[in-house]
Amino acid sequence: MESNSPIIVWFRQDLRISDNCTLHNACKTGKPLIMVYIHDSSLGGEWNMGSASRWWLHKSLEALSADLRLYKTPLILRQGNTLEELGKLIHETQAQGLFFSRHYEPYNIQLETDIHTRFSHNIEVKRFKNNCLVEPEKILNKSGEPFKVFTPFYKCAMRELNPPAPIPAPDSLNNYSQAIPCDELTDWGLLPDEKLWGKEFKNNWQPGEEGAHINFDAFNMHALSKYNVLRNRPEFIGTSRLSPHLHFGEIGPRQLWHRVMHSDQAINPGSESFIRELMWREFSYYLLHYWPQLPHESFKPNFNEFPWINDMEMLTAWQQGKTGYPIVDAGMRELWETGWMHNRVRMIVASFLIKHLLIDWRYGEQWFWDTLVDADLANNSASWQWVAGCGADAAPYFRIFNPQLQGEKFDPDGVYVKQWLPELKHLPKKFIHSPWDAPELVLKESSIELGNDYPHPIVDHIAARDRALSAFEDIKVKTGTDN
Repeated sequence: MESNSPIIVWFRQDLRISDNCTLHNACKTGKPLIMVYIHDSSLGGEWNMGSASRWWLHKSLEALSADLRLYKTPLILRQGNTLEELGKLIHETQAQGLFFSRHYEPYNIQLETDIHTRFSHNIEVKRFKNNCLVEPEKILNKSGEPFKVFTPFYKCAMRELNPPAPIPAPDSLNNYSQAIPCDELTDWGLLPDEKLWGKEFKNNWQPGEEGAHINFDAFNMHALSKYNVLRNRPEFIGTSRLSPHLHFGEIGPRQLWHRVMHSDQAINPGSESFIRELMWREFSYYLLHYWPQLPHESFKPNFNEFPWINDMEMLTAWQQGKTGYPIVDAGMRELWETGWMHNRVRMIVASFLIKHLLIDWRYGEQWFWDTLVDADLANNSASWQWVAGCGADAAPYFRIFNPQLQGEKFDPDGVYVKQWLPELKHLPKKFIHSPWDAPELVLKESSIELGNDYPHPIVDHIAARDRALSAFEDIKVKTGTDN
């Protein structure tokens, strides 16, 4: 193999240049580099990228391509089976190395194994830690078993954590000089028809590494110190909104860790709360690594006996934000409009679907997978199971949110609800979370006819709560368990 044979840098969910261990180590070889992204639409099977994620991917690849052009380096785009496309590229360029970042989804774990099996006897194949702060194998209990509860995982991980300083972007890249066949991004058909959906995404997001750092800088300046309080108030921009940037690797967790922990805000309650949420992300990946069936099967087997109703008309009402409960409907409409939903509201709408409607959590998981720009297999499955009460360290099933009280507590002035439900904008604050309680005269003065301008509640809270608790008692009897 020639001494100037190139190294392939295979981008995946690490679409950044700074603090990219894969890119950094490839640069250290001194060899010419080939930057490639492969769109394999069959890789994830049923967890192939959803519609909102495909929009983000298109925009993120545009941003990465533009960033690499500043180094006079192209991003090679290929579409097809990953193993086949990598094999073709290695053959075309006589590459001597393939460098990539580690991923944790079951299908990616299998792919990485297949890559080593197929290529490592001919070329140098190297995988780098790039997307998590801790590797799952490093955090085990005293018996050498994986943790099933967050707090002991968190304490153990925090004792182990000492991430090195983030790596700056390279000063230059040694570009492979020969032309390589490359797809046109627009030919991949990732963008939705904006006449149907997604036209407001571009007004709410700036995908790419620059957008990620702009988001974090704004959060750091305006909300980090108060994050422990603001994170529960959806009417404020009190969260980082970094989840899609983290999922696509436009910013790395190590960068966030150092920005927070090595600042003058490191010991305030807001920063501590933010780091804890970052570690919940780590815990989700940890769970998926050790329990790869997490997206499909209840972590607690007794929930396999749960008597779901799965009324599809109710599911549609939930998806469309037409349940008659304003905080739920506002969240679902925010999701449809922006591809994102405030985290507190995610818990409320998920609890409503599972416990008020008795619809299997997997239906909600699938809807979020398609409509969230930050759809992430680890976070999505762990979070839905947590709310359902069937996951690791989950909230107990019998904890059932009252959507009216949740709205009154976390959106006390109705600002969030009125933003996403303009049909309720004239309703007095007293009734904004319970329009059904408003006198007929108040409804008339607010230009609202329940059942026409805004729906009646599709279920009664007290009756739905009693039904859910009864269902939970049923599985306790059937399985002989308490949880």
